[in-house]
Amino acid sequence: MIPSKWFNKTILKKISFGVIVGGAIGFAYYYFIGCKSGTCAITSSPVNSTMYGVLLGVLWTIPTKKKGKYNELRL
Repeated sequence: MIPSKWFNKTILKKISFGVIVGGAIGFAYYYFIGCKSGTCAITSSPVNSTMYGVLLGVLWTIPTKKKGKYNELRL
């Protein structure tokens, strides 16, 4: 079961932003830098490059831990 915190509109907006920006960056990487010979697994296809960009965008925007005074390193 998916936790209810995933249905928060703010979190969904952040993840959607990561999907859009990551996909755009992935496609831009294919378009400007990509491999034309077909030997590169990621950059030879716009679909592969865009999907890797989406994956990285989602991983970048998924929330991890909340920052609080108890999570700080104490010396």
